[in-house]
Amino acid sequence: MPRCPWAERSPLEQQYHDLEWGSPLHDDRRLFEFLILEGAQAGLSWVTILRKREAYRAAFDQFDAERMARYDELKKAELLADAGIVRNRLKIESAIGNARAYLAVREQFGSFDAYLWRFVDGRPRRNAFQDMAEIPTRSPESDAMSRDMKRRGFRFVGTTICYAFMQAVGMVNDHRVDCFRWRELDGGG
Repeated sequence: MPRCPWAERSPLEQQYHDLEWGSPLHDDRRLFEFLILEGAQAGLSWVTILRKREAYRAAFDQFDAERMARYDELKKAELLADAGIVRNRLKIESAIGNARAYLAVREQFGSFDAYLWRFVDGRPRRNAFQDMAEIPTRSPESDAMSRDMKRRGFRFVGTTICYAFMQAVGMVNDHRVDCFRWRELDGGG
């Protein structure tokens, strides 16, 4: 089956591409997980984060935002010592702060899903790229999402991270048109 070229680099990336990347996601906890993982990925390769994904789930209580929002200095020290995750103080502190911001957003909008998907009017953006070089690293929607999230206290949510997040959770379909997933997703929805 033809795939996006990046998915051919490793079996882990292929599995992620074939089963998750670009599939519209509406589960609050999984959306929050992707937000934290995308922030952790900043400056690193995505496959590095995929390899550490299970360790992240264990270290961050399965991305239970209520628990994460209560993490104290002892828990931060434990996370900084955990070789299974990216041991970067700023990224760890941002994950904890993002849990607090996530809870506030969920309270205001009823769900994290409702908050996020409003940036694309509730429907995936349908792209039809032939070449990987055509795929952008940002969009007006990711710019707006980044600005709004920063205003609400989220960190590690620059426009490039927001766009990668949008790709991952299916808010935008950036599979190449010759990729079997693009067809499965009907060009985005």
